[in-house]
Amino acid sequence: MKKSRLEAFSDGVLAIIITIMVLEMKVPHGDSLASIKPLLPVFFSYVLSFIYIGIYWNNHHHMMHAAEQVNGRVMWANMHLLFWLSLVPFASGWMGENSFTTWPVALYGLVLFMNGVAYYILERCLIQLHGKNSVLGKAVGIDPKGILSVVIYLAAIGLAFMNPWISLFLYAFVAFIWIIPDSRIEKEVVVNGSTKDEKHS
Repeated sequence: MKKSRLEAFSDGVLAIIITIMVLEMKVPHGDSLASIKPLLPVFFSYVLSFIYIGIYWNNHHHMMHAAEQVNGRVMWANMHLLFWLSLVPFASGWMGENSFTTWPVALYGLVLFMNGVAYYILERCLIQLHGKNSVLGKAVGIDPKGILSVVIYLAAIGLAFMNPWISLFLYAFVAFIWIIPDSRIEKEVVVNGSTKDEKHS
């Protein structure tokens, strides 16, 4: 099956998720800078979550670019990822509204953890479909950065019950290591493209 509908649907869902998040930020009634202060935790949660959604959109785009086709298993794995991504606005809003207290921060970490697991499952389904010697299979390999991220999320969930700010730092750290687009797929596409051109010349 062609991948175009899956890509278009995923892009639409991610756009809606971002829209929902920004609507969670209510306009203050006052006209002074002091009236904005209570909104700062919500704004910080929005910025962090916006970055995460951007990271998933970017890497999802690269991964689907390397894929040539999809099947039913890939489509359901993609829906599984979108389900957990759709919970980001709720977890982000709850965390911001409660100024980063224990349970909201822990739930946010759980949602991030499940997003990481869902993305890994989608990645494995695509590699299984295309083969380990495919562009995606060679570029991703065992995905150590993805596995490390999931481990950090788990640690952050536990640490939220000791000090939520440590958990927030870890969430921001994972976002930082992913904010630079993953170049593995791009490099592999270039190499394979060059090889194909040489074969046809």
